[in-house]
Amino acid sequence: MLRKIQLTTFLIFSFSFLIYSQSPQINKIEPPNWWSGMKHNKIQLMVYGENLSDLKVSFASKKLKVNKVYKVENSSYAFVDVTISPKAKPGLYKLILNNGRGKTEINYELLERNKSKNVHQGFSNEDVIYLLMPDRFANGDVSNDSVSGYYDSMQYVKKQNRFGGDIQGIINELDYLKDFGVTTIWCTPLLENNTFRSYHGYAATDFYKVDPRLGNNELYKKFVDEAHSKSLKVILDHVANHFSDDHPWIKNLPTKDWINGSVENHLNANHNKMVFTDLYSDSSTIHHVEEGWFTNEMPDLNQENPFAAKYIIQNTIWWIEYSGVDGIREDTYPYNDPKFMARWAKEILNEYPALNIVGEVWTGEPAFLAGYQSGAKLKKDFDTNLPALTDFGLHDMFVNYLEGKNGLFNIYNVLAKDYLYADPENLVTFVDNHDVARTMFFAKGNIDKAKIVYTILLTTRGIPSIFYGSELGMALTPDHGTLRAPFTGGFPNDERNAFTKEGRTDYENIFYNHLNELLQIRKKYKALQKGKLIHFPPVDETYIYFRELGDEKLLIVVNGNNEEKEINLTPYFHLMKNRSLLKNVINENEFEIGSKIKINKMSAEIFEIK
Repeated sequence: MLRKIQLTTFLIFSFSFLIYSQSPQINKIEPPNWWSGMKHNKIQLMVYGENLSDLKVSFASKKLKVNKVYKVENSSYAFVDVTISPKAKPGLYKLILNNGRGKTEINYELLERNKSKNVHQGFSNEDVIYLLMPDRFANGDVSNDSVSGYYDSMQYVKKQNRFGGDIQGIINELDYLKDFGVTTIWCTPLLENNTFRSYHGYAATDFYKVDPRLGNNELYKKFVDEAHSKSLKVILDHVANHFSDDHPWIKNLPTKDWINGSVENHLNANHNKMVFTDLYSDSSTIHHVEEGWFTNEMPDLNQENPFAAKYIIQNTIWWIEYSGVDGIREDTYPYNDPKFMARWAKEILNEYPALNIVGEVWTGEPAFLAGYQSGAKLKKDFDTNLPALTDFGLHDMFVNYLEGKNGLFNIYNVLAKDYLYADPENLVTFVDNHDVARTMFFAKGNIDKAKIVYTILLTTRGIPSIFYGSELGMALTPDHGTLRAPFTGGFPNDERNAFTKEGRTDYENIFYNHLNELLQIRKKYKALQKGKLIHFPPVDETYIYFRELGDEKLLIVVNGNNEEKEINLTPYFHLMKNRSLLKNVINENEFEIGSKIKINKMSAEIFEIK
């Protein structure tokens, strides 16, 4: 009798286990949650697990409706279209998955939207951006320097390794950034990069998770909230084009065409972006840019795959809504499928109309750059819907000037080509960034030239961007690991703290004080932010331009000579009608407008016309 009971028990257990083992096993659902009250209320769930073929999916509540379940060749995945009723309230909703051999129930959460006025503000020419690399800026939490199961550990002395900077470090220095005078923080990507040489953040291994060596999702949200509380904005650095070959997808692709090519056989991006507008280019060269892998370790996402396309759009919206960021910087923009990116931007801006998106288009040719901006004047069969661009045209002229290849005329000349752009005020301007050598490297140590370039950057049109450490006059080579050096004072055992005046060297304070002064002047005078620009062709290495907005009018005079210059103001009197005084906004000296003024050698002066 006992053996019979034991046998019956064993059979019941075995049958139950068999049913369970054949039931849908859910390892992950992405996006992990959504929000009630979104315009984007038709979402697609990517379900990852086991036994997902022949799946039937439903919600217990009628407020969430399953429209379609897509069967793909890989039974580890299923894609589920869901419509969320406008009447659906925040809460947990039971999701039922049945494959005919068993049933699994899990909760899917709708969250309440953040209705604060501080979120999703956008950014504009009223702002100044501060670009930083979290791993190289400040280490606020040494406990996460090394995390078990992650490839790269913290090795402060090796330039390509992680240095230990993190989100807490940025939070700790928000007051420094506020006092410095910038208004917007752009961090390079913070997503999990569990791969080699991962400090830069551009090779994601999880699209919904902050790298634990930088913090976590909740801490990133706290960072955005803390920044907003100090009237600072935040830009999210996003990568739609590629990810890491260490992403779990690579070992188990959702669909065969999820990526372009394969690990063993793929095109390599040739970076010749001009082929898109070249009348004589062969289609194969275009394929190398659009479908080629950015590096052999960065698979190219196939954005023509409808599931992959939907995944990226939802992921971007998810991070915007979750974190409350104010804008997006889109990496390697021309390498993406152009029509997909137009759809991507359109859907984001439909949900967040105040948001701004800047696309990285790395070319100094304004005619090529201009075609990527929404409303482009150059003929195109569709609108990109991309509001802002990186101004590599002006950057290149800054660099040529610093290196002594060209004079001030070339800076004037590239600005004279602004007629090509639909909105030149919405160009992000910069001297250096995380991909090129530092300003003082280009300038070969010439401080006066660097000061001139930064004065132009912060007084001409556009949205200025400053790379972390440039306010200290860092002069580092184009090697990525070197130019992305740690900010002195942000890391344990640093001998001094450059976040403070006392901790900076005299050399560093020269740069800091110059940029800080310019930032305060720009903040004070709205004409320097969004006023009309009127400039004149440079003569004898002297560049003169005006910014005016309403009654506010400023004169900027740049002397690129190694001697003092006497400037004849007579040709500009028509722009100074009914004004009698010039006020030097730096030293606040005032004097009557006369026919001539003197400008020190290798300097730029800013005058308020009163």
